[in-house]
Amino acid sequence: MGDSLYLSLWFPSFDRSEILPRTVSVLRQIPFSPARDRVTYAAIQPVSWSEPTILERRFFPGVPPEDAAEVAAELLHDDYAYVFEAYWDLWTPPEGAEKWVQEPSLVRVIAQGMEFEERAAEETGHIQIDFGLDTSFLHEEVELTSEGERNVRSNVHKLVEFTAQVEKNAGATGRLLWSESEENLAQKLIARLQRVQ
Repeated sequence: MGDSLYLSLWFPSFDRSEILPRTVSVLRQIPFSPARDRVTYAAIQPVSWSEPTILERRFFPGVPPEDAAEVAAELLHDDYAYVFEAYWDLWTPPEGAEKWVQEPSLVRVIAQGMEFEERAAEETGHIQIDFGLDTSFLHEEVELTSEGERNVRSNVHKLVEFTAQVEKNAGATGRLLWSESEENLAQKLIARLQRVQ
């Protein structure tokens, strides 16, 4: 069964004026899928996740990170969260076919004001990136061939490269790649690839 995979990022400071610029700098690091280019969705969540969103906007075609952030610019509050969605391509084994293909996979970027959800950002990160289930990276349900092994390695490499780029180019001073079950992704990958050999 798949396990949700996240990257939490912390910055030296994250006051109201820094929320959107720091989020844009993270969004710029995503290698957007050509099929679903740039930012495709923005939402504003007031106070806590139990409250209804106060703004949702879908973009078709997608818009640059700066344009998506502009939607939220007039509603900046320390107790709000800002959600942005984009897609990147990951290798996927198609059902009933031999060849793996690159398909758009959702990446959700969530910026949490310092007072949102009772200061949850201190623990879960000023910006949290939700990559969906780790099955998109490991494909444990598929018996791997050498091509499959290459593609799984490519997916994981993309994830690792992205986390390094975010830390380097977006000014994050702390990062943590984690899953809901707290299993170690590196150990899961090693175990997965050892089954091929």
